[in-house]
Amino acid sequence: MQASDPRQAVRLRQQSRSTTEVLAIGAVNYTAARQNPPRRSSVVAGSIRYDGRMEPLKFAPPPPAPLAERMRPQTLDDVVGQESLLGQDAPLRTLIERDMVQAVLFWGPPGTGKTTIGRIIAERSHASFVHLSAALAGVKDVRKVLDESQRRFRSEGRRDLLFLDEIHRFNRAQQDVLLTYLEEGSILFIGATTENPSFALTSALLSRSQLFCFELLGDEAIGQLVRRALAAEHGLAGRVRLEDGALQTLIAFADGDARRVLTILELAASTAAGDVIDSAGIERAVQRKGLRYDRSGDQHYDLISALHKSVRNSDPDAALYWLARILEGGEDPRFLARRLIRMASEDIGLADPQGLYQAVAAWHAVEWLGVPECDLALAQAAVYLACAPKSNALYAGLGRAKRDVRERTAEPVPLHLRNAPTRLAKDLGHGAGYLYAHDFDEALTPMTCLPPSLEGTTYYRPTSRGDEAKIAARLRRWRQIIAKQRERSA
Repeated sequence: MQASDPRQAVRLRQQSRSTTEVLAIGAVNYTAARQNPPRRSSVVAGSIRYDGRMEPLKFAPPPPAPLAERMRPQTLDDVVGQESLLGQDAPLRTLIERDMVQAVLFWGPPGTGKTTIGRIIAERSHASFVHLSAALAGVKDVRKVLDESQRRFRSEGRRDLLFLDEIHRFNRAQQDVLLTYLEEGSILFIGATTENPSFALTSALLSRSQLFCFELLGDEAIGQLVRRALAAEHGLAGRVRLEDGALQTLIAFADGDARRVLTILELAASTAAGDVIDSAGIERAVQRKGLRYDRSGDQHYDLISALHKSVRNSDPDAALYWLARILEGGEDPRFLARRLIRMASEDIGLADPQGLYQAVAAWHAVEWLGVPECDLALAQAAVYLACAPKSNALYAGLGRAKRDVRERTAEPVPLHLRNAPTRLAKDLGHGAGYLYAHDFDEALTPMTCLPPSLEGTTYYRPTSRGDEAKIAARLRRWRQIIAKQRERSA
C-alpha cells in the first residue's frame, strides 16, 4: 500500500516495525515459557495448596461427635433405665425381640431413650431409619418417606422405619396423612412426643398405635451412665475422673435426662484445669440449671396442679417449693396470681375471707412491681392460703346449684321476687307479697326465695372450720326463727 502523504508513509513504516517486534518478542517468550514454566507462589487456603499443579485435597479429620451421641446404646442390653418397658419379659422388649413392632408412640420427657430405642428397632428389623422432626418437616416430607417405603414394601417386601419426633406439633389434618400407610403396614412407624397424647394426638392415630410411656431416669441409672462415659474408649477414655461429691452434683443437674448429664460431663471435662472434675467445676460449666418447663405443655399443668394441691393440703413447705419451681421455670407471674385467687375461693372461701384479700393483693403486687420483686408477694399469698382453715363449701354449693340449673326446668321467677318498675308490672302481680327484710326483727322474713320445686333445697353447707363455724351457727339460729315465723303466719 502506497501513501500519498510522506508523513503518513512514515507512520505506516513505524507501525509495521512495531508489530514485527511484538510478534518476535512474543514468540521468544512463548518458547521460553514452554521450556521453563513459571512457578506460581504457593497459596494455602484451608487444607488446599495450589502452586500451579493440582494436588490431592487434604482434609482435617472431622471433629468427634458429642459425648451423648458417642455413648448412644447400640443394643437393648446397653440401655440404662426404663425397666418397666425394657426389662426381662417387659412388653416393649418382647415386641422388639419378636420383631413385631408396627406402629408405636413413645411418650416421655427428653433424654429418656426414645430415639435410641427407635434406632435399635430399625437395626433389628433391617429397616432404614428415617428421622424427621415435626417441628421442621411438613406433610410433603412425610409423604415422600411414606411413598418410598410403600414402593419398597410392594416390590421388595422391605419397609423403612419413620421416626417422627415431636409429633404433637402436627395438626389433625397432618396426622391423618399417616393413617392409610399404617393400616396397610407399608411403614414401620414410631411417633415421639413430650406432650400428653390424649390431648395432642387424634383418636384415629391413637387407635392405630401402641402407646409406651417413658419415665425420667433414676439417680442410679444416671450414675451408671456417667461412670460408663468416663471409662469407655469411645467416651472420655479415663482422661478425667470425678472428685468426691461431683457425681451427686451431676445427678442433681441432670433431672433424669441422660443427654443432659452427658452434655454437662463433656463440658466440665473440657473446662477442667487438670484431670479431676469437682462440684465447683461442674457448677461453673453449667452456670444455671435448665428447668424442664413449657408454658403450654404438661409440665405447666402438672406443676400448677402440685401447687394447688399443696395449698389445699395445708402444706406451706410444699407450696413454696412448687411455687419456686414454677417461677424459676419462667412462668408468667400473672398466671400464678390468678390461680392463687381461685384457690382462695375454692379451698378456703368463707372459712377465712382474708385469704381472698391476700390473693388479690398479690395480684396487685404483680401488676405494680413485676418480676422479680413480686415473688415475695406471691409467696406470702401461697403460704397464707396453705395455713388458712379450709372449706370448699362455696365451691360445692355453686356446683350443686349449677347442676340443678342444667338438669331441671328453668322455672319463672316467683311473682313476689320480680321487679315492678311500671304500673303494668304491678297490675300483673309483680312484687306482690314481697316482704322487706328490714321491717322485721333481725331482718328475717318467712318469705321463700327459691322456685317452688326447689323450696327447702340447701346449696351452701358451711363447715365447722374457721369463720364458717360462726356462719353455720348463725344459719341454724336464723332457720329456727324463720320456721317459727312461718308457723305463726300459717
